[in-house]
Amino acid sequence: MTDVVPLRRNVRFQLLWIGSAVSELGSELTRLAMPLLVLALTGSPGLAGVVAGARTVAFLLVQMPAGVWVDQWDRRRTLISAQGLQAVVSALLAALVLSDQVQIWHFVTLAVLDALCAAFIEPVLGTAIRGIVPTNQLHSAYAQEESRTHAAGLVGPPLGGLLYSLGRAVPFVVDTITFLAATIFYALAKVPRRPANQSQTSAREDGEEQHPIRGGMRRKAVEAVTWLWRQRGLREVTAAVMVLNLLGGAFLIPLIVLVGERGGGALTTGTVLAGLGIGGLAGALLSGRIGKLLPPGRLLLVVLTVFGAALAATALPWGAWWPMVPLVFITLSTPSLNVVLNVVIARMVPEEMLGRMGAVLSMCSMALKPFGPVLGGALAAALGGATALVILGGLIVMTAALAALSRELRSFTGEIAPAGGDAVQPGANPGPAPE
Repeated sequence: MTDVVPLRRNVRFQLLWIGSAVSELGSELTRLAMPLLVLALTGSPGLAGVVAGARTVAFLLVQMPAGVWVDQWDRRRTLISAQGLQAVVSALLAALVLSDQVQIWHFVTLAVLDALCAAFIEPVLGTAIRGIVPTNQLHSAYAQEESRTHAAGLVGPPLGGLLYSLGRAVPFVVDTITFLAATIFYALAKVPRRPANQSQTSAREDGEEQHPIRGGMRRKAVEAVTWLWRQRGLREVTAAVMVLNLLGGAFLIPLIVLVGERGGGALTTGTVLAGLGIGGLAGALLSGRIGKLLPPGRLLLVVLTVFGAALAATALPWGAWWPMVPLVFITLSTPSLNVVLNVVIARMVPEEMLGRMGAVLSMCSMALKPFGPVLGGALAAALGGATALVILGGLIVMTAALAALSRELRSFTGEIAPAGGDAVQPGANPGPAPE
């Protein structure tokens, strides 16, 4: 029996992680800069919401085909190509801003192109972790992934606000550089090209893809949807996450409006949003302990309740900086839920189905998300930032109360039948701890 290399010495995983961390940082820079720029050019929170919503719609529309193709294509080539194209899209936006010729349709078009790239990058990264990390290290790997996301959320918004104050195009130029760097790290990581047990019918030894028939994509997508539907508890968790993503995805624009109404500028707004990164980073570090205290179903109920209460608390009239405090609590518990569910999926889904299954779960959880920015922008435009945030927080708390009525959700532990049965076993030990 060969010794398992510690995760910190797994060079391929660490290169993959560095690449995704750099890319995530670049995305966080423009997460704030994009709506700030749209607001500066149009003065309309609603249009800022439309741009963000268009990106999410495009991501959702292409995600299922992307998940199926990722399971059949050369994953390494797909990852490098998609990340490189994302760098080109970012460079084009930076050039338009620098030339002072950018218009609202440019934002929408380039946001859609960026989403198409992301739709391929996300499932490849998910399958790559399964391919290069041993099963008993998956929890640690996903915890490190989660810490990467929230560290970028901590550093990115204030840095994006600072860069935007230096010049409107600066965040987009830096974003382009981060995407180029990520492409290099992904190439060095040597992501597995194929699932280890993929049959010859879908891939040849020379690495070239065979073109599947049209019916094949529909069949593979239906197979993944059927698998999810048969997982009692997981389907209820997925439905609750759909609502959370709708309402939770709506608060960014009202928050930006709120800080502006209280006299805060771009740097203040970025620093306030850093509260999300602070709470998320702390939550990622604590995810192992929290994940063992509560099973996924009950943890989801806690996350919904805390999220809603903290979001409503951002509207308290205590100055432009105050929202940073409740934002910390919003993301303190979510990393534990993300890590636990990622480990459950990575361990229970067959490797050759990871791409499309990840696409199905992501599509389900994000099905309502495109309406979030539009909803948030409309509420902020009609009622102001503070009132919009109170309404959104109250709706999330109501979602928690309704979700608690589901016995299958409350009893969901993430454990599955050893023989590969469809049902989640009730009464299993809390949380899917690593083997």
